[in-house]
Amino acid sequence: MAQRTGSANLPLHTGRVPPWLAERMTRLGTVISQAIVHHYGRDELLRRLAHPFWFQSFGAVMGMDWHSSGITTSVLGALKRGLQPLSGELGLHVCGGRGRHSRLTPQELVAIGDRVGLDGQALARSSRLVAKVDSAAVQDGYDLYLHGFIVADDGKWVVVQQGMNGANRQARRYHWLSEGLTSFVDQPHAAIEGRGEGEIVNLTDHRAEASRLGQLDLLHSLGPDGIAGELAKLAESEREPVVQQQLALPHLEMPGHHDVRPADVNLRRLHGNLAAAADRGPSDFAELLLVPGVGARTVQALAMVSEVIHGAPYCFADPARFSLAHGGKDRHPFPVPIRVYDETIGVLKSAVQQAKLGRDEELGAIRRLDEQARRLERRARGPGVEELIARERRMSPAYGGRSVFGEERPSPDEDQERS
Repeated sequence: MAQRTGSANLPLHTGRVPPWLAERMTRLGTVISQAIVHHYGRDELLRRLAHPFWFQSFGAVMGMDWHSSGITTSVLGALKRGLQPLSGELGLHVCGGRGRHSRLTPQELVAIGDRVGLDGQALARSSRLVAKVDSAAVQDGYDLYLHGFIVADDGKWVVVQQGMNGANRQARRYHWLSEGLTSFVDQPHAAIEGRGEGEIVNLTDHRAEASRLGQLDLLHSLGPDGIAGELAKLAESEREPVVQQQLALPHLEMPGHHDVRPADVNLRRLHGNLAAAADRGPSDFAELLLVPGVGARTVQALAMVSEVIHGAPYCFADPARFSLAHGGKDRHPFPVPIRVYDETIGVLKSAVQQAKLGRDEELGAIRRLDEQARRLERRARGPGVEELIARERRMSPAYGGRSVFGEERPSPDEDQERS
């Protein structure tokens, strides 16, 4: 059954992803998707994309702003670019996007249906219905501006779409999953992300079924004029209506501050990641991966990437932690370490290519990073978040650190020491 898995408040950010990061997000997002499909199948990737906490962590590990609405646009864009050339191999197709691209979704779905033997018109109808429900049946103050539709060759699909509230600079993301979906208008969402903004009219809630039927009866029996008269009587009444509150959902509060703070990170799990990298790195990577130049810092990043591939849903309650793998484009928590990022992609790409040939040793080594992290997180100890971020910023020039502000340069003191 489709389930609501939680909600989150997302600061509304504008701007563009620089080409040097967009290209890397495409490569990393694609190879992570390939690894998930290899280990768990195509359906599991769709389920992950329908999980709002995982989706935010997925974007954070790719170097996007860890807390912002921009993750939605950039992740869907990266997947659309990266998975399109692999559609024949993986049987996955990413349609839609932001603005005018969202309006082209039905045509894209019809074309895909014709190409792979699906009912493209039915898929297009699903796309329109999903958008209509979130824009009309759920009146929560957010105007839709992004619609992404990912469909598999067997007809299963996931939708990720986002609305904005310009007055309070907030965004709300909606996730849909076709698996187990029996009705578009009776509690269909896999998840709704976003802070509640006052009273929300949600006619898709299963408790609103009587209201939906009652509205149709009123329209047929009273007509528009009769309904207007009844509303006038209600306005004159002194009785206050009894409002049944919406069912509470787990809420992920994405803060407005851009910097990553200790409160944003589950330190126990972070120490588990770091300890697993220190423990598994020497035993696995020297013998199995043999990728030239891969050092301890890349293994740390791979430990967090491994969690995105293999982790259980409860692991993604702190998306900020995953930004400590490859930083962020706006220099928070630190500049993107280009050399580490490229090595991470190289290791994963090599592992996936070997797995296609039936040799799973490299992917198995990466999986053991996540398994070891779960074992070690209860007893692992290490530096605090602020200390880790400070160290990353000091090392940033050596890692090829880069942000929207440019490349990181050594401090004057470091230049004098070298001279």
